[in-house]
Amino acid sequence: MEHTLRGIEDTLQRILENQEMSLKDLKEAIQSLEESFNLLSQKWNLEILYTLFLKRTMGFSALKKILGVNSRTLSDKLKSLKRYGYIERTVETGPPLRVEYSLTTRGKNIVLLALPLLYYSRSENISS
Repeated sequence: MEHTLRGIEDTLQRILENQEMSLKDLKEAIQSLEESFNLLSQKWNLEILYTLFLKRTMGFSALKKILGVNSRTLSDKLKSLKRYGYIERTVETGPPLRVEYSLTTRGKNIVLLALPLLYYSRSENISS
């Protein structure tokens, strides 16, 4: 993990030194991430995204059963994740009517980008 963090720090220093990104640009980029971080830090959102990442496509009932979340909460979280472009909702007319959820490209990317943070968090908790 230390090697990875050192590599990220070195890359950032090179970007700043080569004027590829000014401190102002960096500040603006970080601020634009706040909305995503706020959404992803809310309870259930990362669990939903990782479940869909691992299972590819799932219906509402299957998600509810795996996560152990109530229907209203799951419905609200799915709507929010859809609104921000992390998941897509597909309705298959029946009978029976079937609604399935899957990750968008943006959703897959955020899951992959969050992995190092989860690893870091876990390693910090183990060493504490």
